[in-house]
Amino acid sequence: MLLAPTSRTAQYIAGIYHFDEVRTGPVSVRRRDRVWDVAAGPLALCFTVGCRGALGLALRSVPRQLARRPLWAAVTDVPARLMAGVRTRGSSRPGWRQWYAVGDLWPIIAADASFDGTDLGPLAPVVPPVRFGFGSAPTTPALVRVLSTVERAGPGTA
Repeated sequence: MLLAPTSRTAQYIAGIYHFDEVRTGPVSVRRRDRVWDVAAGPLALCFTVGCRGALGLALRSVPRQLARRPLWAAVTDVPARLMAGVRTRGSSRPGWRQWYAVGDLWPIIAADASFDGTDLGPLAPVVPPVRFGFGSAPTTPALVRVLSTVERAGPGTA
C-alpha cells in the first residue's frame, strides 16, 4: 500500500512501482532526538532508533555525489546482495530503471504502530522479505536513509 501526501506524488510513484492500493492524505514526520513520529492517513507510528553501527557509519561516509551515480550502484550491487540480500539497481515497470544508494542505517529498538486504529504488535523480524520494486528491506527493523534515482529507460530519454 502506498500512502502519499498528494495525488501528483501518488501518480508518479505508482507509475514506477506496483502497489495493491494507493491512498492520498496528510503525511507528517516529526523527529525528537532518537524518537520519530510518523502519521500517514490510517498509519500512526512512533519508533526509537538505537546507536548507528559499523555498517551505518560506513554507509554514511559515502559522499552523496558519488552515491547517486549508476557506476556506484553497479559496484555496490554484489556486496549488497551478499551482505543484506538486496539489490542496488534494476527496474520495476517497463520503461523505467533505477538505482539505490543507502546513506545511513540505524537499528529500530522500540516501536508502537497502528493501522486504522488496530495495534500492529511488537517489533519482529521482517519475514517474509518485503519487496519494493527490485529492492528489499533489512530483516531486522531499521531506519534506512536511501537515495533513489529513477530514470526513464530507452534511447533519447533521461
